[in-house]
Amino acid sequence: MPSKPFPRARRVGQQLQRALSELMRRELRDPRLGMVTLTEVRMSSDLSYATVYYSVLGADPQLAQEILDEAADYLRGPVGRSLGLRHSPELRFVKDELIEGGARLSALIHKAVKEDEERHVDEEDQDRDP
Repeated sequence: MPSKPFPRARRVGQQLQRALSELMRRELRDPRLGMVTLTEVRMSSDLSYATVYYSVLGADPQLAQEILDEAADYLRGPVGRSLGLRHSPELRFVKDELIEGGARLSALIHKAVKEDEERHVDEEDQDRDP
């Protein structure tokens, strides 16, 4: 049976992302954390769990994961109260690999195009030599 989309879960996820971003900016003052960007929040259908995808700049990704895991329980109450939810969702932080993967893919494409252009310049020089 195909799963039906849950528009309320999507809406709550978007609101949670905004509220959590603001709360993290104000409350998490750990200098080791660097700059964290929340890229997406996916809610379970019953709104009891929130998977928070993030990217980090200027910090060790492993250390950032540990800091966010420790902060999850601290952030759970205030974010639930700010959204007016009866039960605050359990927060699970997951590093978003899409941004890094896109950058790697872009670098590979750029390298392939550059090599192709160099190869074509060499072929044109060989055609003109006779």
